[in-house]
Amino acid sequence: MSAQAPDLSAIHEFLLCSTPDAWIEAALAEPEMMLVDHANCEKKAAGTALNLMFRYLNDFELLNKMSRLAREELRHFEQVLAIMEKRGIAYPHVSASRYAASLRAEVRTTEPGRLVDTLICGAIIEARSCERFAKIAPFLDEELQKFYLSLLKSEARHFRDYLHLAKKAAGEDIEHRVQALLQVERELVQSSDGEFRFHSGVPEQVGH
Repeated sequence: MSAQAPDLSAIHEFLLCSTPDAWIEAALAEPEMMLVDHANCEKKAAGTALNLMFRYLNDFELLNKMSRLAREELRHFEQVLAIMEKRGIAYPHVSASRYAASLRAEVRTTEPGRLVDTLICGAIIEARSCERFAKIAPFLDEELQKFYLSLLKSEARHFRDYLHLAKKAAGEDIEHRVQALLQVERELVQSSDGEFRFHSGVPEQVGH
């Protein structure tokens, strides 16, 4: 293995569960869909960062971190596209998974709760992405394995940045809120899902 995975212990300690093996099985059975939805996830991650930049103009640290994050996510999007094009994989429109929408449905509607929860959700999504890249990498061909391992460092930093900004925005302890949203995330990851996506739960075709 040419790429060395970074220490992801903080991410494993943060998340309440690991990705089920059934998701790995589904991803290996649908490699094209995995890449298509991965591309979508990178676009959405960049969009989330840009939305935060347009909404919260008075936080220079947030603006700088989200600007860098958006650039990195778009670069990752370009890298996924290049792999898809090289492999002759079309880029069809596919429906979004329930994952991000279900998490964001929990976001409070008034400030500063809205910003705090949005940032916590960002941290959770980045942590889960990082965990999944690392978990599936050993099962992939050399090109994809190298690519997915190369993403871990930036994804882990995005997780830390989001969590730091959430704590800063709250100005108080947010552990209770983090745990409440992580409980929602665990249910989404472990429960049966009607379709395979990069952030889907246990796909029904391989679930029990």
